[in-house]
Amino acid sequence: MSVERSSQLSLEDEKDLEKSHVGIEPVAAIADFDDPNIDKDAVILEDDSPYPEVRSAVANTDDPDMPVSTIRSWVIGIIFAIVISGLNQFFFFRFPSVSIGGLVAQLLAFPVGRLWARFMPRVTIFGMQLNPGPYTVKEHVLSTIMATVAGGSAYATDIVAVQRVYYNQTYNFDYQWMVVMSTQLIGFSIGGIGRRFLVQPPSMIWPANLVNCALFNTLHSQVYAGMGNRGGMSRERFFSYAFLASAIWYFFPGYLFEALSVFSWVCWIAPDNIKINQLFGYSSGMGMSLITFDWSQIAYIGSPLATPWWAEANIAVGFIFFFWVLTPVLYYSNVWFSQFMPISSRGSFDNTGAAYDVSRILNDDTTINLEKYHNYSPLFLSTTFAISYGLSFASITATLTHTLLYFRKQIWTQSRRAMHEQPDIHARLMSSYAQVPEWWYFIVFLSMFVFGIISIEVWPTQFPVWAFILALIISFVYVIPIGMIQAITNQQIGLNVITELIIGYALPGRPVAMMMFKTWGYITMAQALTFASDFKLGHYMKIPPRPMFWGQIVATVFAGTVQLGVQAWMFSNIPDICDPMQKDGFICPSTEVFGTASIIWGVIGPALQFSKGQLYYRSPALTFFFLIGAACPLVGYLISLKWPNSFLRYVNFPVIFSGTGAIPPATAVNYVPWTIVGFIFQYVIRRRHFSWWTKYNYVLSAALDSGLAVSIILIFFCLEYPMNGQIGINTIQSWWGNTVFTRTGDWNSVTLKTVPAGQTFG
Repeated sequence: MSVERSSQLSLEDEKDLEKSHVGIEPVAAIADFDDPNIDKDAVILEDDSPYPEVRSAVANTDDPDMPVSTIRSWVIGIIFAIVISGLNQFFFFRFPSVSIGGLVAQLLAFPVGRLWARFMPRVTIFGMQLNPGPYTVKEHVLSTIMATVAGGSAYATDIVAVQRVYYNQTYNFDYQWMVVMSTQLIGFSIGGIGRRFLVQPPSMIWPANLVNCALFNTLHSQVYAGMGNRGGMSRERFFSYAFLASAIWYFFPGYLFEALSVFSWVCWIAPDNIKINQLFGYSSGMGMSLITFDWSQIAYIGSPLATPWWAEANIAVGFIFFFWVLTPVLYYSNVWFSQFMPISSRGSFDNTGAAYDVSRILNDDTTINLEKYHNYSPLFLSTTFAISYGLSFASITATLTHTLLYFRKQIWTQSRRAMHEQPDIHARLMSSYAQVPEWWYFIVFLSMFVFGIISIEVWPTQFPVWAFILALIISFVYVIPIGMIQAITNQQIGLNVITELIIGYALPGRPVAMMMFKTWGYITMAQALTFASDFKLGHYMKIPPRPMFWGQIVATVFAGTVQLGVQAWMFSNIPDICDPMQKDGFICPSTEVFGTASIIWGVIGPALQFSKGQLYYRSPALTFFFLIGAACPLVGYLISLKWPNSFLRYVNFPVIFSGTGAIPPATAVNYVPWTIVGFIFQYVIRRRHFSWWTKYNYVLSAALDSGLAVSIILIFFCLEYPMNGQIGINTIQSWWGNTVFTRTGDWNSVTLKTVPAGQTFG
């Protein structure tokens, strides 16, 4: 007989409790810091989460006897991991491309599991039932995590591709496999060790996971107290309608009427006015046109229905100040000779305003030729690109200062608190399951550390062991601070720029070493947080930790191996792959960006860009952002001590500095509408129609994302991939609604000044 623990409290019961002041816990017991996600005036229920976001998406019940780690869940999970990772790797090298994301895997695994339950025989294999009955929500979660944990292209596969394309280095499969496994799995070991800080505390809500939880519970018709007792349409029907509407609607901005996506309507009125296009444009402008009708643009940086409004407001403030105020001031003052370039661009330029030609400064062995460099040109960046580097510098120091000031007590408390001692129903329910022993994580770390040492020492990578260890130390130091900020705000601070800066100064002229340092320094942290995020999803859905651990490890090994095999086959069988004129579109856009970055940071190096006497050291010096980032949280903290209940408790400088970190390649079109939608749902509707928000908000987010993902795949494979994109070339692709935005100065990246023929600037 299964054992089920549940809460008997509805939203109406919560209101009664607020009046009687019984059955509550003090807020101080929930979080050891001033948590902006918690309402200080709200009742804290002992047998449910203190956070309404969590209550609305996560069941406060558990059935320990429900099947989880079954043959069915493992077979579905591994097959999906192999297929999705292989397809994503294949299309990773193509432009335009398509990516099969986690929501697609979550949706597809559901009918496959149901079909298995209906048609597979009820026999026993190796003591395990082949068909244990109905496909359970826990099996579905485990299968989905396995399918998605390594579904995207492994970051290190770009190292292998760049070595082959840019540096004519083609090492054997042993080298490639060890580099990929080491970079992917070392982070998992660190994420596991950090789970007591990032997974177990109820204050670490991981907002993005709530969308997945809502979808799991909707698909499996789970009923729980946190849904509330609002009548009307069921969640299942609401999801179906919203899913179909999202999938159908995207055919308009995604194919039939693309101007709805790039809705730079002000630029259509004045397509040749340079300043109008720079301020109101979406492609190379500041995005003051405000709106888009394309959910893929709105949710490019994450669903605005998942991120808390106070975090979205921080990002909006950062965007407005740095990109709508500071950027135009710098640009129209011609700081850094910016008027000779577009105000916003993801590219780099030479002193004629043309794209920077790195081949003109290289020796035959890909090292920099300083004489050629000085005879050619310094490297110039658009104003938004330069500001994004400065903000990245600020976010690195702000994260450490913020963590020290705000999270030190939480970290110390969690280091000594066991799972069953957490003031949270979900942690107490999970405490009944056997935890993953620490030595399992240590074995993974040690083996992958050895793989890393072998790969950099046996093959000529010019990457010393001390640099490898330094990269890991950087990742380890930042895992907890960045993880806590991401778990609270849904925003991850990247280490890619700071790792490039450090290795560029430490080992100048070694591009392969630069790529490796960045990968181990950045991806180790990112993988650790992926591991922690998936563990939190399992925590919410009551998946035993040990099957979670092995599911993630095994799926990552399978996916990484498949991706390397697909990549090797492509380079051996696709003619002219990575050539800009490749006839089938396999031009390797990501490999080009990665390779160019290896030259800019590994060959030219930061000393020729950010050091004293160089362009980006001049006023305003971008390196001074390190000091700004360190000082701002301290100032905010001191003010909050004086006025603890003011709006300043919601100010989060790491989020302000890093929230716009996706620029570039993201542009204003990905931030302005995102903020508007977030304000409507996460502030207005949440405050005025809380019961509707509780029941439908996360289901709506899952439906919009899922419908979009399915529609993108259908459009790509049915309308864009066949005939090499020539379907409707003279009809649907050429009508006004698909071309009006391309005839603007914004789309064509206009500059305020042009360089006369034969002259240079700077």
